[in-house]
Amino acid sequence: MARVTVEDCVTKVPNRFELVMMAAQRSRNISAGSPLTLERDNDKNPVVALREIAEETIELKELNNTLVRSLQKHVEMDEPEEDEMDLDAIQLALGGEGDGDGDEASAQADGAGEGAGNEGDAGAQEKGIEIEAKKPVEDSSLESAEKEEA
Repeated sequence: MARVTVEDCVTKVPNRFELVMMAAQRSRNISAGSPLTLERDNDKNPVVALREIAEETIELKELNNTLVRSLQKHVEMDEPEEDEMDLDAIQLALGGEGDGDGDEASAQADGAGEGAGNEGDAGAQEKGIEIEAKKPVEDSSLESAEKEEA
């Protein structure tokens, strides 16, 4: 077979989309070091994969399973252990806040500058920026216009 065409493979895998996905997966497997089931003949990995599918030298069900596993994105979340859940429940029952992972310390650090006047001033003072108190601006032209009208 000098050229591999889709028609050669469609008889083995009727759905063209599935054929392309399976050939791409087999090509990735070959690139990762999977052994070839027929000679390469200076062909690139996608052509070798199509030839293997057309000649049925690989198990299509196994290739399909590998494809499905590679496309799955579900990541299992670890459930908290019973000891951690009990500790959280005890802390909440005693009136403690948080879950013991240091959030209390960060909350206290956030409120450290509150006694220094305006909360925004505390952050500016930490950065070395001086903030002047806002003074009311007197607009003499406005006042004089009001006096003239009266």
